[in-house]
Amino acid sequence: MLAAALSGCGTPGAPQPPSLNLPEPVTNLTAVRTGSQVALSWTMSRRNTDKLLVKGNVDVSVCRKQEAGKCEPAGHLTEAPGKPATFTETLPAALAAGHPRLLHYFVELKNARGRSAGLSNDAAVLAGEAPGAVAGFTAEVRKGGVVLHWTSDDEHVAVRLQRTLLNPPAAKSGPLGAAPEPVELNLLVEDGSQSGVALDKSIHFGESYLYRAQRVARMETDGQTLELDGALTDPVRVEAKDVFPPAVPRGLAAVASVGEEGAAAIDLSWQPNTEPDLAAYLVYRREGDGPWQRISPEQPVVGPGFHDTQVQMGRTYRYAVSAIDQSGHESGRSAETEETVPSS
Repeated sequence: MLAAALSGCGTPGAPQPPSLNLPEPVTNLTAVRTGSQVALSWTMSRRNTDKLLVKGNVDVSVCRKQEAGKCEPAGHLTEAPGKPATFTETLPAALAAGHPRLLHYFVELKNARGRSAGLSNDAAVLAGEAPGAVAGFTAEVRKGGVVLHWTSDDEHVAVRLQRTLLNPPAAKSGPLGAAPEPVELNLLVEDGSQSGVALDKSIHFGESYLYRAQRVARMETDGQTLELDGALTDPVRVEAKDVFPPAVPRGLAAVASVGEEGAAAIDLSWQPNTEPDLAAYLVYRREGDGPWQRISPEQPVVGPGFHDTQVQMGRTYRYAVSAIDQSGHESGRSAETEETVPSS
């Protein structure tokens, strides 16, 4: 039995069919259109369909097709297996004109006999004429942020606003360090060609920014959004200086009182301001049509209220308040209110 078993070890197995050496199809093809050029990127397959390593360089055919057409040849190249590969072409004039439409790209890896295991995955871009350039692009600093304006038109496309922070501060270390402001930020205005205006509320006063704008045609397909970008405008520089006073305080009310020992006072209250850089309030008083006088102390009033004890019984006083920010900018005075101190 042992001799029989040993003699069987050298028996050759069943013959295997020869490998066709068909490289496995590419599965990670991507495509990006910039202007009239389309750039493709992918990784060359390392193995063939028999799971054997591909030996030698591989022929690659590139083709493209529109929705109802056939895949037209776009180029040919030779690449090493397992390596990153790229291909760039300038779109034919017919594909760079007209309305935006889908254009699909494929690559096909072929063996020495020109055979393949099939096309790659589909990588789509938008064919057609890129949207026109944004005209009349301006930027203006307001208290609520940077207001961006451009000339509206009849193109039903979005407008992308690109913002660059100049001279970004060094990042603060430690777990309590605030998240740094992004150096690059994009804002997409869906109805941009129709509205012609947008507000960037995320700026930080004291910083400098560059803004640029471009029109963008967009199309939804297979759960993804494809874009066709127009030309970028020249950059517009903005110095975000805070020269704006706080809002005028509202809701000022006055209530007089006389204590048991004849001490008179008037209590003022108003709605608090909500500016993040609010510092304090100033309180003003006058009698009749006399001049306004500031009655709040040198150290400004922090909360939305004030207790005025410098009043006399039987007299009528008029009051107004203003708000100041941390840079010392003072708002206008509130609507005045008046109160009479009882005679007894």
